[in-house]
Amino acid sequence: MWATLMSLLPNRADYAALPRTWKSDLLAGLTVGIVALPLALAFGVSSGVGAEAGLITAVVAGFIAAVFGGSNVQVSGPTGAMVVVLAPIVANHGVASVVIVGLLAGVFVLVMGIFRLGRAISFIPWPVIEGFTLGIAVIIFLQQIPAAVGSPEFAESPSALISAWNAIAATNLNLALWSLGVVLLVALMMVAIPQVLPLVPGSIVAIVVVTLLAELTGSPLQRIGELPSSLPLPALPDFAGISVGELIVPALAVAALAAIESLLSARVAASMANTGLFNPNRELIGQGLASVGSALFGGMPATGAIARTAVNVRSGAQTRMAAIVHSVVLLAVVYIATGPVSRIPLAALAGVLMVTAVRMVPSRAAWRILRSTKHDALIFVITAVITVTLDLVEAVVVGILVTVLFSVRALFMRGKVHRVALPGSAQPSDERIALFRIEGALFFGVAEKIHEEVTSLPDVTVVIIQLSGVQFLDATGAQILAEIVTQLERDGKTAIIKGIPQQHRELITRVGVLGELRHPNHLFDNLELAIAHARSHITREDAAAAEGRPRPFFS
Repeated sequence: MWATLMSLLPNRADYAALPRTWKSDLLAGLTVGIVALPLALAFGVSSGVGAEAGLITAVVAGFIAAVFGGSNVQVSGPTGAMVVVLAPIVANHGVASVVIVGLLAGVFVLVMGIFRLGRAISFIPWPVIEGFTLGIAVIIFLQQIPAAVGSPEFAESPSALISAWNAIAATNLNLALWSLGVVLLVALMMVAIPQVLPLVPGSIVAIVVVTLLAELTGSPLQRIGELPSSLPLPALPDFAGISVGELIVPALAVAALAAIESLLSARVAASMANTGLFNPNRELIGQGLASVGSALFGGMPATGAIARTAVNVRSGAQTRMAAIVHSVVLLAVVYIATGPVSRIPLAALAGVLMVTAVRMVPSRAAWRILRSTKHDALIFVITAVITVTLDLVEAVVVGILVTVLFSVRALFMRGKVHRVALPGSAQPSDERIALFRIEGALFFGVAEKIHEEVTSLPDVTVVIIQLSGVQFLDATGAQILAEIVTQLERDGKTAIIKGIPQQHRELITRVGVLGELRHPNHLFDNLELAIAHARSHITREDAAAAEGRPRPFFS
């Protein structure tokens, strides 16, 4: 127990490679810190809690998750997916509620890690994950439309669709032209600069250029506004006037999202980097502590960030020191550069997030899913649509449920029962023996099929049920088998079971199937012996009938 708990805490092994990798870690941390700055600001603004909260989250949560998390190269902070969940919470419960939601969600994620629920991510189907990602990308894009057309005040609606529509309907043409021009310029620079200068973050260059142009031209564009030049002191949130009970469900949704996105990001990072596997349970503990810490400093809930993690890996990160450096870089911005940062136009951040949203679209994965099977394509589309129109967590739950339904349906479709001819030379009594072979899964339809076949053949007195082809059997299937045997015996038929697969014997015994047989001798592993016994049974039954004796029971 103690060893298990220790494995979930920071240790010297986390930095064993640092003496030989510190240069690459330092460079990677600087690079990802620069890349993360505009995203942290933009996600803070887009979620409704402000650029300050986004920056605090990137600094505090990024540092805590790097130290306590389960991945050596994961970078954490505010993300687009979290923005999608937080925006409706801000609209419905106010900005002050976000800190409490973050605190509760952090505790929930922490508990998930302590109870070792990190492996649960492997049970989420691929089409659900990709549909979820596509839906998030669409929502992030829609959330930027108000700022992109110069009407950021319309971004406070719980629905991104409604916000976008209202903003477009109330557009001021002059302001919209300025804003759209900025968005277009930022997008072009983010696409073009990496083509020419691959090592230069296009988003930072675009933000700097657009901000300078806005200042020089005296544009009417709305800016980020004043930012504090230091981190606030940590403090418990103010619960006055807030109903914590109403925030439990939103906090659970945030916790679920934080766990899912963080583990997905860590899994992607593990596949990209040659730095060892990640510990999913420790990752949950780290992310839980990160969100709690962020809330105490007035930030928003955090998750692992796939895009920033990818930049970190591609920049040469080898240990978690790179993610720590990333947080230190952003902390330096808080203390040194909040003045220039406060002058960044909101439309510029909208442009950054629009490009980010487009890059999030899993086009290759979507094409593969749509070409795979109708069921997977439908699950993908349903998850994406529900993500955009309703709720992220609901989308994942519905996607998983639909997947389960299709899987059960496919399992049932593979479950078949056939009446087959008796092998070998025919005997006069064979017409009174029915041999049924069950294949695949044993479910309720099998019982109906056997009953229909037997009742349509009144001369049948012995039914052999061959189970060697049954691949899946649960308690329900075993109970159905017991009901089949019981019904046959009630109808005056003798049931014989042949070939119970070894892996199902214990279950069949526990459920009481064998107890429903007329005699223990009616269980066989060999089909020829089962048929011979059935023929013998009919012979003895006929002899008893000729002599006026009762039907033989012990046979």
